[in-house]
Amino acid sequence: QLQFVESGGGLVQPGGSLRLSCVASRFNLKSLSVGWFRQAPGKEREEIACLESDGNDPTYAASVRGRFTISRDNAKNTMYLQMNSLKPEDTGVYYCNTGGQDFSWGQGTPVTVSS
Repeated sequence: QLQFVESGGGLVQPGGSLRLSCVASRFNLKSLSVGWFRQAPGKEREEIACLESDGNDPTYAASVRGRFTISRDNAKNTMYLQMNSLKPEDTGVYYCNTGGQDFSWGQGTPVTVSS
């Protein structure tokens, strides 16, 4: 059913860290760029990180650059997002997909950053 299954979200205090995981099913990610996206309450979904198929040339939205790190394990068909120095404005539902958003969205994993 779902092309992607995201996990690792939760409630964290400002300045804390979380590591998100995304497992892709039904297709092989190894030849595709991958990305992380988030949707804050009341806002549209936005791309926050993208990574090429070989793991090189990561790109980040300005809002997360320097704090988040995207990575992938092609052998496991999995991508990750390490989030450090979290801020309240990072709150939202986090989704994964290919960089080109080629597949249907999963359910996402909620992240709440609050004191």
